[in-house]
Amino acid sequence: MISSEGAVQQLIESNEQVLVLHFTATWSEPCKTVAASLGVLSQKYPGLTVHQVDTEKVSKFSETNNIDSVPTCLFYLKKELKETVAGLNVPRVAKTVDKLITDCGSIAPAEAPIEDLNSRLKRLTQMAKCVAFIKGSPQAPRCKFTRALMELFSTLEVEFSYFDILSDNDVREGLKTFGEWPTYPQVWLDGELCGGLDIIKEMHENGELVTTLPVKQSLNTRLKNLISSHKVMLFMKGDPTEPRCGFSKTTVGILAEYNVDYKTFDILTDNEVRQGLKEYSEWPTYPQLYVDGELLGGLDIIREMHESGDLSDSLK
Repeated sequence: MISSEGAVQQLIESNEQVLVLHFTATWSEPCKTVAASLGVLSQKYPGLTVHQVDTEKVSKFSETNNIDSVPTCLFYLKKELKETVAGLNVPRVAKTVDKLITDCGSIAPAEAPIEDLNSRLKRLTQMAKCVAFIKGSPQAPRCKFTRALMELFSTLEVEFSYFDILSDNDVREGLKTFGEWPTYPQVWLDGELCGGLDIIKEMHENGELVTTLPVKQSLNTRLKNLISSHKVMLFMKGDPTEPRCGFSKTTVGILAEYNVDYKTFDILTDNEVRQGLKEYSEWPTYPQLYVDGELLGGLDIIREMHESGDLSDSLK
């Protein structure tokens, strides 16, 4: 994994074909899905170079290129940035690579590595905790059973990945035998078949579905959990070793005088948190300091409490 500004620049300057820089973080599950997809593409195209970049270690480059969330992929043709894809959008990543490979002109696709169908099906069923094999996509279902499943998943805010079985006949026919289930949609959980629409509906009616399938965490719940994850929590730009704005640097300097145990969250790595916390706390700027889950304030208040001597009692 690339972890220095210089290494990133060197990769770009030396690139003569197609380069993908995948800005990632170890804690992000969507990053793992994107990395797996890029791995398959790099096997398909010999002229494609893929590198994972530790977003937090190249803060200046990230800020210059407006990378404020992970996963984010930058696509270069020779030395020129052609496309940026943010978020878990595997189809767009693949489409962008295909286009750049074509534009490059001199790169021929490698022969696809021979993979046993069962091995491929196993990999697909395990590509996320919950995988739905459907006709079409969640946004454009192509049968009434898929539409019903997607509506149910949307209502329950289920976190899942999907595969359009209409896009690959080998998967469409092979999965029926592999899972011993003749119809679609199919829902797989932790690599094991959960069932089709009827089973999912039955589990929902029995109250089992909510406790079985992974559910998206609401933003407010996520923010509350982050704020309460440590007694003293600082939301800042960058981290204590490398603050990325003067206000964050000053705040870290003040806290250093109190020998207090605190944790930080770099709001530049997650735009959802960055924007959502402003509304949640009704405080429009950063940094924000929380003690015991309650907002203490921003830099002006922290500095004022520091000068008056009140900050020490609040931190204790």
